[in-house]
Amino acid sequence: MNRKSVLALLSLLVVSGLVLAACDLTPQTETPQTTPQPTTGKILEAVKARGKVVCGIHTSLPGFGYLDSNGRNMGFDIDLCRAVAVALFNSPDAVEFVPLTAAERGPALQTGEVDMLARNCTWTSSRDAQWGNFVHIMFFDGQGMMVRKASGFTKLEDLDGATVCVTTGTTTEKNLSDAFRQRNLKFTAVTFEDTSAVYKAYEEGRCDCATSDKSQLAAVRSGFQKPDDHVILDVTMSKEPLAPAVPAGDDKWLDVVRMVMFVLINAEELGVTSQNVDQMMSSDNIEIRRLLGVEGTFGQEDLGLSKDFAANVIRKVGNYGEIYDRYMGPSGVSFTMDRGLNNLWTNGGLMYAPPLR
Repeated sequence: MNRKSVLALLSLLVVSGLVLAACDLTPQTETPQTTPQPTTGKILEAVKARGKVVCGIHTSLPGFGYLDSNGRNMGFDIDLCRAVAVALFNSPDAVEFVPLTAAERGPALQTGEVDMLARNCTWTSSRDAQWGNFVHIMFFDGQGMMVRKASGFTKLEDLDGATVCVTTGTTTEKNLSDAFRQRNLKFTAVTFEDTSAVYKAYEEGRCDCATSDKSQLAAVRSGFQKPDDHVILDVTMSKEPLAPAVPAGDDKWLDVVRMVMFVLINAEELGVTSQNVDQMMSSDNIEIRRLLGVEGTFGQEDLGLSKDFAANVIRKVGNYGEIYDRYMGPSGVSFTMDRGLNNLWTNGGLMYAPPLR
């Protein structure tokens, strides 16, 4: 190809490029990547702006969440909500309680309908992955079985072919199936969405037995017309670590609720109660002084909490042991249940919290 032909070809390529460019005047941009927006602080900010904590609860489970004769929310789980309210607003009444069925617990966390769930809820791996963030185990439990004493049943194998009343949408329902299948036993589940309906049906004789966490069985049995006619079998079908939970997406809010739980447990370990908290302000124990905000810090101010928030919580709600005993201790207003695994680690139990420092 001679020089003239080469120049002609180059000219043609340049012109072609210009034409193509002219035909496509639309700006070419890359598809933007969806970047999750940081949500740290948003729930906490909303709670502070609202002036109260929205807490998902039970309203018919003695000991944990129920209404007293004046219609006031009471119970172990209720006091956990109140402790968080005191930490933020120095008022145990700065709480809006939202009654939830067992099946409503997960969706209420996922949608952010509640700031906090304290409703007799078992911490499991799938719930942790799907529902939100569990805070800290506040009650160690296990699933049991309640039967009529007259039945003569003493072990699960005696229940082959039995009808079992159980709350649907719970770990209890799945554990029941697993326990019976593992033993090659047959059963018929009689399910109810409302927990109170489970025990009403059982007491009316519509099923041979009822299953749930042992603490729940003990609570319900105490309210029967003839509690001594019923027994809880000496069998534990599962681990049931009960814990409050918060929606995912706000680590700071999770840390606030978690720190309140740590305070309740550490206060009992240090011997600080609602009755002696003011006297303990002058203690020469460094850990107690730090807990009560007299000197030093354990991170509370980093979360926007007052230096003395722990003292306020203990003064108005009590420590972990006081809350437990209020409802389930020897003189509990609901029923009496030995603390067992829920004793402090220093007293042979599993109740343990990280140090406040």
